[in-house]
Amino acid sequence: MKSSTSFVCQECGYESPKYLGKCPECGEWNSLREFKVEGLKLKAERRPETSVKKLSEIKLEEKQRLLTGFSEMDGVLGGGIVKGSVILLAGDPGIGKSTLLLQVGLKLAKKNKILYISGEESEGQIKLRAKRITKETNQADFFLVSETNTDSIASIVQQIEPALIIIDSIQTMESENLSGLSGSVGQVRYAASQFIKIAKSLNIPIIIVGHVTKEGMVAGPMVLSHMVDTVLFLEGEKFTSTRILRSFKNRFGPVDEVGIFAMEEKGMPEVNNPEQYFLGKNQDKAPGSVLVATLEGSRPFLVEIQALVVFSKLPMPRRVSSGIDYKRLELLLAVLQKHCRVPLDTMDVFVNVAGGLKLSDRASDLGVCLSVFSSFRNIPLAKIVGIAEVGLLGELRSVPFLEKRIKEAKKLGFKNIFSANTYKTLSDTLSSLGK
Repeated sequence: MKSSTSFVCQECGYESPKYLGKCPECGEWNSLREFKVEGLKLKAERRPETSVKKLSEIKLEEKQRLLTGFSEMDGVLGGGIVKGSVILLAGDPGIGKSTLLLQVGLKLAKKNKILYISGEESEGQIKLRAKRITKETNQADFFLVSETNTDSIASIVQQIEPALIIIDSIQTMESENLSGLSGSVGQVRYAASQFIKIAKSLNIPIIIVGHVTKEGMVAGPMVLSHMVDTVLFLEGEKFTSTRILRSFKNRFGPVDEVGIFAMEEKGMPEVNNPEQYFLGKNQDKAPGSVLVATLEGSRPFLVEIQALVVFSKLPMPRRVSSGIDYKRLELLLAVLQKHCRVPLDTMDVFVNVAGGLKLSDRASDLGVCLSVFSSFRNIPLAKIVGIAEVGLLGELRSVPFLEKRIKEAKKLGFKNIFSANTYKTLSDTLSSLGK
């Protein structure tokens, strides 16, 4: 058996036959590491022939699913966890991946055997977290082990025969069959292939926790995302309680659904009614507050945008945004000055999305402009919902799924809805408010 040497980037998994100072794929310097590839022996015996079937001869089987106990997570997965599937859950450090999966494991342990394998924390640390999350920590079918050896996990699984396996995390797994430390490209790739074999051969679903790089991508080789059946990302700001579970790949369900959770002291409860979470109680009376109908995946819900406009004593007024893109805010303020003649050149403008949510939806443009105008004129805009993109010429543009957004707003009792269907320009919209 011959062995060859290749150099693999530790950031993105790019392979090169020779050493390179800079990775041509991701641009990182000094990220390539030497990796030995074992050659394969050529076997003289003839391989069995593969049978070819017609599409009409193949029978469809309904996939069996495990319900996680969280309707938000089940919706993202397409109805639950498919048996025999491998799910990769990634997210920033401290975002709540381990907490969410521990809650899922404790809920499922009431009726199923759950195996939680931790390579980062001891059993005592996980016990403390479980005690903080729930009082029911004496489930007989919740098995916990602190193990980092990839090869030992297979024997543990055969002993327990669980209904679900949770591995936290794949970057901590290592095997003596390979050279390199845990987290290296070879170790991650080997561990992923072993876990996939376990899942497919024993029909046991496995959830794998994965770290992310500073760019927000899954750490390790890119092939890891291709090997698994589902890739989930848990997003959110560390200093806010909002957490969004998003699907980037799903072989057994949609990829346009999101689940909303809230990080609290006693765990991560799901948010079934986002409007109650993102809408302020005093929104009707305070100037500078406007609602927008945003879309996360295929799910519409209302969010409150708050603005504060005050006279600036600085030669260059401040523009501060939280939850929306700073450059987008500058663009919208320029449109207000140019086409609506709102004098903001001597004003400090602060814009915030209530609830800590990040908005990249262009449908929130009109809501931002209305909230800034409301604060500048000190006019409360009670129960007004803005749904439109604002162009550089001051025109209002229609946005995707407008009817679905309007329907959601009307369902919650909001009838005063401003969109591209009601007004053509931003100037006309502000004129109707008593410009």
